[in-house]
Amino acid sequence: MSSEIIVIRRLATALLRRHPRWRARKTMTELLAVVTITIIAVISPGPDFAMVTRNSLLLSRRAGVLTALGIGAGVCVHVTYTLLGVGLVIRQSVLLFDILKLVGAVYLIWLGTKMLRAKPAGQLAATEVTAISDLGALRMGFFTNALNPKTTVFVVSLFMQVVEPTTALSIQIGYGAFIAAAHVIWFTVVAVFFSSGAVRLRLLDLRHWIDRAFGALLVGFGVLLATANLTR
Repeated sequence: MSSEIIVIRRLATALLRRHPRWRARKTMTELLAVVTITIIAVISPGPDFAMVTRNSLLLSRRAGVLTALGIGAGVCVHVTYTLLGVGLVIRQSVLLFDILKLVGAVYLIWLGTKMLRAKPAGQLAATEVTAISDLGALRMGFFTNALNPKTTVFVVSLFMQVVEPTTALSIQIGYGAFIAAAHVIWFTVVAVFFSSGAVRLRLLDLRHWIDRAFGALLVGFGVLLATANLTR
C-alpha cells in the first residue's frame, strides 16, 4: 500500500501544479490523495468484505449494516492511535506489530473454524435463521477491523506519507472521519445488496455450505495474515 500512496500523491501534486491558483492550497492535494487512496483501500476484498457479505446473506440486512458500523468503529480505533502517535510506535516495533498480527490472525481463524462447523439448517424459516444479536454483529465487525494489522499499515502510512505534519489537527480528524465514514457507507451498500431479493431466500437452503465457504475464506485470511511478511 505504501508504494501506491507515494504514486497517487505524486500524481495529485502534479495535477494541482497545473493550476497556479491552487498551489498555496496544500490541503487540496492531501484531500485528493486521502479520498483516492481510501476508496481504493475500502473496495479491495478482505476480511471486512467477507464478514459483511456473510452476515447480510445468511442472517439479515440489519446484521450486515450493524457489522458495517462495527467496521467503521474499528477504523476509528486505528485513526485515534495514529493521531496520538501510537500508530508509528506499533509499526516500528517488530514485537508489537507481530503481536497485533498474531491476535488478528487467531481471531479470523477462530471465526472461520466456527463457520466451517456449520450444519444443515433443515427447513428453517427465514426468520429462524438469525442467530446473532445486534451487539454481536456490531462486535464482530469491530474486532474484524480493529485487529487487522493491514488496516494499521494503511492508516499509519496514509497519515505519514500524505498528510503534512503542519496540517491542522481538526483537518486530520476530518480525514479520519472520512476514512471511517467511507468504510461504513461502502459496507452498508454491500449489506443492502447481498440481503436483497429472492436469491437470498433460495440461498438460505444452502446456508451451511455458504457458511463453510466464508469460514474457509476467513481461515485463509488468518493463515495469510499470520505468515505474510507485511510491508512495514
